[in-house]
Amino acid sequence: MKKLCTAAFVLIGIFSFAQTDSGFGIKGGLNYGSSGEFKDEINSNTEDPDSKIGFHLGVFAKADLGPIYVRPELIYTKLNSEYSIGDFEVQKLDLPILVGVNVIGPLNVFAGPSLQYILDTDLEGFDVDDVKDQFSVGAQFGVGLDLGRLGIDLRYERGFKDNEVTFFDINRSRIDTRPEQLIIALSLSL
Repeated sequence: MKKLCTAAFVLIGIFSFAQTDSGFGIKGGLNYGSSGEFKDEINSNTEDPDSKIGFHLGVFAKADLGPIYVRPELIYTKLNSEYSIGDFEVQKLDLPILVGVNVIGPLNVFAGPSLQYILDTDLEGFDVDDVKDQFSVGAQFGVGLDLGRLGIDLRYERGFKDNEVTFFDINRSRIDTRPEQLIIALSLSL
C-alpha cells in the first residue's frame, strides 16, 4: 500500500512539473455500476448484480505533450452492487494512468490502465473474508471537456481478472469484486 501511494505521488510530482502547461488538481463525482457475479456453489447458481450509484474523490496531474497528454490520478472509489442476498460494497484506491488526445477545441478522448488496490469489502448481513488479491488491474476510456480550470468527463471502467471474496464460514459462496462502471467526474485544476 505504501509503495502504491509513493509511486502515485512521484508520478504526480513528475507530471506536475514536466511542462509549463501541465498542472494538477482535484476531482470527484459519481459512478454507476457494479461488481461481478455472485456464485453460490452449494446450490450451483449464479446471479448478476443490480447496478447502484457510488462516488469517488481524488487528485490528478496532467502533462501536456503537444497534441497528447498524460494524466495519472489517485482516486478513492466506493462501488455499490445489489444482490438478492444483500448490498455489496467495495472501497478501493484507483491509480489510472491515462493517455489522451485533444480532438477539437475543449473536447478530448483518453484511455489507459487502472491499477486498483481494494481497501475493504462488505456484504450486508454477512461476514466477508478478505478479497483474494488486493491488487488488480483494469482499464478506463472516455471523453472529456476542458473548460478553463474546470473539466468534466465521462468514462467506462472494467476490471480484467476475476478477484473473488468469499463468505459463509464454509467458503462456498463468492462474489467477483471486479468493477464494471460508468464514471462521471468534475475536476478543478489548481
